[in-house]
Amino acid sequence: MSYAAPATQASQDPDVLAGLVSQVGAGGVFVLTGAGLSTDSGIPDYRGRDGVRRVMPMQFGEFVGSSAARQRYWARSYVGWQRFRAASPNDGHRSLARLGDLGLFEALVTQNVDGLHQSAGSADVVELHGSLAHVVCLTCTDRSARHEVQERLAVANPGFVDHARHAAADGSQVSSQIRPDGDIVLADEVVEAFHPPTCLVCGADTLKPDVVFFGESVPRERVQRCFDALDASRSVLVLGSSLAVMSGYRFVRRAAARGIPVAIVTHGVTRGDAQATLRLDEPLAPTLGRLVAALS
Repeated sequence: MSYAAPATQASQDPDVLAGLVSQVGAGGVFVLTGAGLSTDSGIPDYRGRDGVRRVMPMQFGEFVGSSAARQRYWARSYVGWQRFRAASPNDGHRSLARLGDLGLFEALVTQNVDGLHQSAGSADVVELHGSLAHVVCLTCTDRSARHEVQERLAVANPGFVDHARHAAADGSQVSSQIRPDGDIVLADEVVEAFHPPTCLVCGADTLKPDVVFFGESVPRERVQRCFDALDASRSVLVLGSSLAVMSGYRFVRRAAARGIPVAIVTHGVTRGDAQATLRLDEPLAPTLGRLVAALS
């Protein structure tokens, strides 16, 4: 899906930046962040500047309906996890934490599953799509830490990472690029040698990262928490999201219907551009740094 560029889009416009400073400085801001905020930390986003998806993630129905799909997911995640976990917050995350410390936010909601807001010092982050730091069993609902599952996978799959790298050297059967969900593409013949995790409580092979997959619904109580915060806010600030999925776009649409100003700062077009009252196509980290400098 692609979107037309909005007439309100501005770049390097001091009046627009001044408007952003005024809006955020008034406080009561509902902040929604997307994958574009974490790209400077080495975690890519799903879409290009035109809003078209560059990566096809695994669908929820595929994951729950196929043991082979779960094996493929966990093999890819196992190889990519250490690099994903090693990602550090960037200046954009740190600037947001500083703005939060100034008491300017009604809520900080993120579509990201990387935990980098918390690592940067932000408190009370609503992880709209969950977190890769946790794993849940779809059969018995037992929860565990992702790093514990990684340790178990290392025991069950000795030498697998080296095997994957050797396959890449021989035939380019593994991608060196980490994907937005922390996994790395592996060829089927590499995946077939992988032993996926099972639940320590019930023994089922239905362990799933505690994140909302494409095709899966965000828990209703989490959405309602966001709606309540949005209704109490003075404005909305969208950072690094194309708003292509309804889970995030719904908040912009609700804000517009209630007359709440919406500012969007991201590269490329977004689904919410028609509802935006202020639009910047600027790098996030420097823009947020200027906000901190103006408001501190």
